[in-house]
Amino acid sequence: MKTIDTIQVGDSASFTKTVTETDIILYAGISGDFNPAHIDAEHAKASMFGQRIAHGMLSAGFISNVLGTQLPGPGTIYMGQELRFVKPVFIGDTVTATCTVTERIVEKNRLKLETIVTNQKGDQVITGTATVMPPKA
Repeated sequence: MKTIDTIQVGDSASFTKTVTETDIILYAGISGDFNPAHIDAEHAKASMFGQRIAHGMLSAGFISNVLGTQLPGPGTIYMGQELRFVKPVFIGDTVTATCTVTERIVEKNRLKLETIVTNQKGDQVITGTATVMPPKA
């Protein structure tokens, strides 16, 4: 188990996934976000992107995957997140969420992490910062 005592500034972990139409439809059903930009191909053709885009929070959820399963890992409490949606994610894009420890606040058992999601071209699609409480030993 990773704790504040075993995690250092610069530690990093990633998760990669190809976004499918099924992911978008399931996310719409779970979240209730049926914005036509995500689910209506005809509407999306006329948008600034020219095609359907994935929900921003779907891609942001991959950050949660990293924090809750790898760094710090199981038992982590996700306390806060700042996000900036830089570019769209399209059906078929392969995105990688990477979290890197930028600060240890040992006396409060907190970590701050840079959170970046990139696509298969290496373009940043989401940038941000997370605050988490890692599990105690």
